[in-house]
Amino acid sequence: MDTSITHLVPNDPRYPALLASIPSPPSLDVRGTLERADALAIAIVGSRQATAYGLEVAETLAAELAARGVTIVSGLARGIDTAAHRGALQAGGRTLAVLGHGIAQVYPPENRTLAVAIAERGALLSQFPPTIGPLPHHFPARNRTLAGLALGVVVVEAAERSGALITAGFAGDLGREVFAVPGRITSPASRGTNGLIRDGAMLVGHWTDIVAELGEPWRSMIDGAETMASDAARPAPGSDEARMLELLSVDEAQDIERLIARAGVDAARAGTALIALELAGWARQLSGQRWVTTGARTRRA
Repeated sequence: MDTSITHLVPNDPRYPALLASIPSPPSLDVRGTLERADALAIAIVGSRQATAYGLEVAETLAAELAARGVTIVSGLARGIDTAAHRGALQAGGRTLAVLGHGIAQVYPPENRTLAVAIAERGALLSQFPPTIGPLPHHFPARNRTLAGLALGVVVVEAAERSGALITAGFAGDLGREVFAVPGRITSPASRGTNGLIRDGAMLVGHWTDIVAELGEPWRSMIDGAETMASDAARPAPGSDEARMLELLSVDEAQDIERLIARAGVDAARAGTALIALELAGWARQLSGQRWVTTGARTRRA
C-alpha cells in the first residue's frame, strides 16, 4: 500500500465538498485520491454480524450504483461495510472508507488487502491521529463524518442497538436521505432496519429506489437513470438547487454566506445544492467561496 498521507483541512480546495458543507467538519488524513465527482456518493452501512442475505444485498446495491458512477462510502468494518466496498470495487467503481482509527492502522486486520484496493481505487479517510487504534468513542464521530460525505445513507441490516442506526440519525440531522432495506420480521439483524422504515426511512428493494429519491441535477449524473432526457438535469422547481440558481448571477460573484442568508436555508443544504449545480454544469465556484452561474449548462459527452 502507498504509505503517503495527505492531511486536509476543511478550507483546502481538495477537501470533500459535501463534508465541507456540514457544521464543524473535521480535518482528515487521506490515503488514496479524492475526486470532485465523489460528491455523487451514497453510504451503505450495516451490521458487523451480517446474514448471507444482508451481505448479498449490500454487495449488489454497491455494485449497481458504482457501475453507474456513484461513489460508495462505508466504514471498512466487518459484515455489511466490507460487502459494500467489495461490491463497488468489483464493479470497477470508486469507494471511500471512513475509519474509526488512525490511518496508519487497518482494522479489522483481515481487511488489509481490501484497504489496499480501496486506496488504489478511492481513498481511506480518518479524522484521528495516524497511529491511534480503534476506540469505542471514535465511532460516533466517524459515523457523522461518514454520513456527511454522502447524499444519503442506506442501512442494509441493523439490530435494535447498532452503530448503523447512529449513522442514519446523523444523516437525518444533516438533511441527507435515509434508506433502509427491509428484512424478515423474525430476524434480529433486521429489527433496526424495519424500525427505520416504520419511522419514515425510504424502503429500498433495488438501486433505482435510491436514485429516484435524489433530486436533480444529481439524478441525471447517474448513468442509466431514466431522467436523461434533454432538459432533465434542470433543478426541480422549489428545490434548494432551483432556489440557488435563481439567486446566482452570471456577471457578479456572490459569497456563499450571502447566498445562504438570501436562500433562507442552512449551510449544509446550501452547500449540497451548490455542489450539485457545479457538478451539473449550472454553476462555478471561484476563489474565496464565491459562486457564479455559468449561464447555460455544459452537457456531458
